[in-house]
Amino acid sequence: MALRNAATFLGQRLAGAAELGISAAKSAGGEALTNAFVTEGVRHASNQAVKQRIRAIKNIGKITKAMKMVAASKMKNAQVAVEQSRGIVNPFVRLFGDHPGVEGKVGVTVAVTSDRGLCGGLNSNITKYTKTLLKLGSASAEDVETKLVSIGDKGRSQLMRAEPRMFSHTFAETYKIRVTFAQASIIAEELLKSNPEVVKVLFNKFRSAISFKPTLATVLTPEALEKQLTEPTGNRLDAYEIEATHERSDVLRDLAEFQLAATLYNAMLENNCSEHASRMSAMENSTKSAGEMLGKLTLEYNRKRQATITTELIEIIAGASALMDA
Repeated sequence: MALRNAATFLGQRLAGAAELGISAAKSAGGEALTNAFVTEGVRHASNQAVKQRIRAIKNIGKITKAMKMVAASKMKNAQVAVEQSRGIVNPFVRLFGDHPGVEGKVGVTVAVTSDRGLCGGLNSNITKYTKTLLKLGSASAEDVETKLVSIGDKGRSQLMRAEPRMFSHTFAETYKIRVTFAQASIIAEELLKSNPEVVKVLFNKFRSAISFKPTLATVLTPEALEKQLTEPTGNRLDAYEIEATHERSDVLRDLAEFQLAATLYNAMLENNCSEHASRMSAMENSTKSAGEMLGKLTLEYNRKRQATITTELIEIIAGASALMDA
């Protein structure tokens, strides 16, 4: 009963003080009341800004989590295609060998990148290795004509800015639907129009969901393959009996063209699978960062809200004490 009477008395005194404050504000031009409203507005706006940031980071976290799940699903399907394509390329490597140090008078360097971003340092690694390879080639032989080709739109801008004179053309939108052997064959036909002696393909070789390695694959012309017969890791075609109606040179030319198409097909699939794996890892890191930032902002918002409530309680208690003393 005493507590109820005290609350009633405090309410009456506060109401009377509010009426007195309003009349005083009206008589004095309302400066005190205006300052109070401005202070409260700034405090409320600060909390509102933090609240908006929390809402935005929550939405970003949902988006990155969904992108991670989509990338994981696509990577699973792409991994099956990669394992199947390796069965086409590996026999050519065992038959003709691998010759990364071979240079020809006319060469083509193909950088296999992606069409989309948000996949970590996948594309920057390929462009970095491509620039290094071009510098090594120009330093070893000055009379070598090298053309630069990009598969994927992300490598085009970086390589065109770095080597504008060597850059020939680019193939974009190759990963829009699904990588097929027909696409690789069309690209191989375009590359063979310049009659290169050596075609070097740089791509990211898929190893696991968290590991992919920049890899160089070299494809030689029939003439260059014949020159590698004397090397220990060279052409092993003579170890097999070939029953063909055509001459040896025709058989080698057909095999070299098929090897180029198969190598490009495998490189595009390997890079596509590595892209999904890299995007999955990048989105996972982004989701973790969003969660950490959300925790910090929530703590900050709760502290500001608690400070606001404490300040208002102190003001009410101070005003009640002043009215009780009066």
